[in-house]
Amino acid sequence: MWRFLLLLSSAVSVQAATIAVDVGHYLAAPGATSAYGSSEFSYNLALARRVESTLQTAGHKVLLINADGQMRDLRARVQAAAAADLLISIHHDSVQPQYLQTWDVAGKSQRYADQFSGYSLFVHSQASQFSRSFACAQAVSQSLLAQDFKPTNHHAPGIAGEDRLQLDPKLGIYDADFVVVRLGKIPAILFEAGVIVNRADALALQEPATQNHMAEAIAKGLSCLK
Repeated sequence: MWRFLLLLSSAVSVQAATIAVDVGHYLAAPGATSAYGSSEFSYNLALARRVESTLQTAGHKVLLINADGQMRDLRARVQAAAAADLLISIHHDSVQPQYLQTWDVAGKSQRYADQFSGYSLFVHSQASQFSRSFACAQAVSQSLLAQDFKPTNHHAPGIAGEDRLQLDPKLGIYDADFVVVRLGKIPAILFEAGVIVNRADALALQEPATQNHMAEAIAKGLSCLK
C-alpha cells in the first residue's frame, strides 16, 4: 500500500504546475465594451478568478496577475510571471468598427455585432518558447472544443486591424506579437474567451456555468505541461 501511495504522490507532484493567470487590460483602460455596456475588464476578472479557483482545486499553484486592475505595464506582467510554468492572459473579444451596429440598452446606445462569435488563442511564432506555447494553445483549444465551445476565424481576413496568420484555423490559433506572449522565457498564450459585442456571447460569458466550463477546459488543456 505504501508503494502505491508513494507512486500516487509522485504522479500528482509531476502534474502540478505554477500557472500565471493575467487579467487582461486595467481599470483606466478596460478594453472592449460589451453589447450591454459592461467592460471587458469585468469579464476578464470574473473568468480569471474562476480559472484560478479551478486550477487550485486541481492542485496547481496560481499567480493571479493584475486582479486589482492597476497594472498598466505589460512588461511588468511578463516579469511577474517569470517563475511560472505557463502564462495565460485572459481577454474577451470585439470586432473592427465597420461591423458594429447600434441598439438601445436601458435608454443608452450600445454597439453590437452578432455575426461573429467564439474564442481564439494567440501565441508568438518568434518567442523563445513558441513550440511549447503552441502545444498548450492546441491542447486548450481541443479541450474547449470537447466542451462544445467554438473558435472564431474573424481575425484572419485581410482587413485593417486583423489579417492575423492562422497557425491552426480549426483550433482558432493565431500568430501575434502581443507583449505578453512575445517577451517572456516561459510558454505563454493569450486567450480571447468570446466576442462580447455579440449579444448572445455577451450574456453567455457572464454565466457562472459558462465560466466554469471554460475554466475546466483550460485546466484539462494543461496536459501540455507534462
